[in-house]
Amino acid sequence: MGSEKKTIELLNQALSDELAAIYQYMWHHFHGQGMESPAIRELFKEASMDEMKHAEALAERITLLGGDPTHQPGPVKFGGDLRKMIKDDLAAEEDAIKFYRKAVAQCEDDPTTRRLFESLLEDEERHADTWRTTLGK
Repeated sequence: MGSEKKTIELLNQALSDELAAIYQYMWHHFHGQGMESPAIRELFKEASMDEMKHAEALAERITLLGGDPTHQPGPVKFGGDLRKMIKDDLAAEEDAIKFYRKAVAQCEDDPTTRRLFESLLEDEERHADTWRTTLGK
């Protein structure tokens, strides 16, 4: 990738997306209703906690590189029934997977940041699998 500035920008983009995921998952946790909602609401809560850990790791890396972690979340999708919430979360995870795959490729000369992105990619793939399974896909 080359410059620390570009790496920090990439990390901040990821942080913004993770902050949005925290809000979206927690909103879904609070508002999910239906027969299956207790189990699914717990999945929303667990995913939100994972995203909080991601945000923390990204912010720590940004700070270590001399940057200023963003506090602005990316777009958040609210509303709908339980199925729509899960579909929105799956779409967000699929977007995160695409982003982290590109980020890994862009960090060839920064193995520490690359490993961070690889770790986050693994978690996002697991989240996407959870939502696919929940939807019966």
